[in-house]
Amino acid sequence: MSRRVLVTGGVRSGKSTYAESLLAHEQHVTYIAPGPIPDDSDPEWRARVLEHQKRRPAGWTTVETAEVASALRGTESPVVVDCIGTWVTAVLDEVAAWEAPDAQWRPEVDKRIDSLAEAWAARDQLSVAVTNEVGFGVVPGHRSGRIFRDVLGITNQRLAEASEEVALVVAGRVLHL
Repeated sequence: MSRRVLVTGGVRSGKSTYAESLLAHEQHVTYIAPGPIPDDSDPEWRARVLEHQKRRPAGWTTVETAEVASALRGTESPVVVDCIGTWVTAVLDEVAAWEAPDAQWRPEVDKRIDSLAEAWAARDQLSVAVTNEVGFGVVPGHRSGRIFRDVLGITNQRLAEASEEVALVVAGRVLHL
C-alpha cells in the first residue's frame, strides 16, 4: 500500500531529520537530492550537504538530480526527496524566471509541477518529500522572492493533495495536518 508523506516547515526546523526517521526501518531507500551539487566555491553549502550525507544509512542510494519526476518514476524502492524548495529553485533557474516576464516561463513551470505531482501520486512505495513552508512571512520585497514563494506554495499544495499525510515541523516538533 502506498504512503506518501509531505514534510514541511521552516529552515532548520528538523524537517529532514523527521523525514529520514520515517524511512529508518527501510533497508534500501533512494534519496533524491535536487539541490545544487556542492563545489569548492561555496564551503558553507558544501558543509550543509555533507551534514545531510553523513546521516544517511549505508544502504541508501543518493540520486542528485533536478529531474525529480523522472527519478520518482525510475525507482521502485522507498524514497525521500529533500528538498522541494531546491527543486523549485533549479526549475526557476533553468527557465530563466527571475528576469523574464511570467508569460514566458509560467507554462513550462506549470508543466513541470504537473509532472512532479503526477509522479508523486503514482508512487506505490513509502515516499517522503521535504519542503519549505514560506507562506508564514511577509510578502517578499523583491520579485524573485515573490516568484519563489508563489511557485513553491503551488507546488506544495499539489504534493499535499496527492499525499496521505502532511506534517508540519516547528522547532523540532511534528504537527500532523
